Amino acid sequence: MRGLRPRGGRRLANFVRPQNRITGSHTMSTQHHRVTLVSLPPESRIAKTYASTNLADAYSIELPSEASTNPELLARFIFSHQAPWVGSLIAVRDAIVGRFGLKTAKQLTSLGAESKTGRLGIFKIYGTSPTEIVLGEDDKHLDFRLSVLCSNQPPPGGKRQLTLSTVVRCHNRLGRLYILVIAPFHRLVVQSSLRSAARIGWPLATEA
Repeated sequence: MRGLRPRGGRRLANFVRPQNRITGSHTMSTQHHRVTLVSLPPESRIAKTYASTNLADAYSIELPSEASTNPELLARFIFSHQAPWVGSLIAVRDAIVGRFGLKTAKQLTSLGAESKTGRLGIFKIYGTSPTEIVLGEDDKHLDFRLSVLCSNQPPPGGKRQLTLSTVVRCHNRLGRLYILVIAPFHRLVVQSSLRSAARIGWPLATEA
């Protein structure tokens, strides 16, 4: 992808929770917990990754003025502070897809230790820029890309937004069936993950 610089990835397990955070109980209003379904940002690198998609969605949440806008830092924070039920859902998913020879979360995580390419948890890092990190994976049933994009709304609002976008391209019937089943859970996980990060408190800009 043009304009994106490949980065060496750190394993998700090595991410250390920031000691100084913007906590929901003190400095954040409920507005900062609101997750909104939005159009796929045209400035995102994944907007034109695939000529056609079987799934494409984007969810946005407002970032407080003190929060970091480092997309890799925010992505690591989001995926390391998911609700416990997300892990249980992934375990059920792995038990099913493993029987079809598809990659499980455990297998994808192990790739981080074996591969020299950058990874963030179960995701391969396809590139970064000052405002966006692109993650994803390719498998025999489908390919997908995920973007964490930080952007500023134009005046007069001038609010900073974090948008988590996903695009999927299926290769066969198995991929299309998989997306049909998983799409509702995918949307719940994305929204829950953004809310959880906001409630815990985003990393500060000084930590970027």
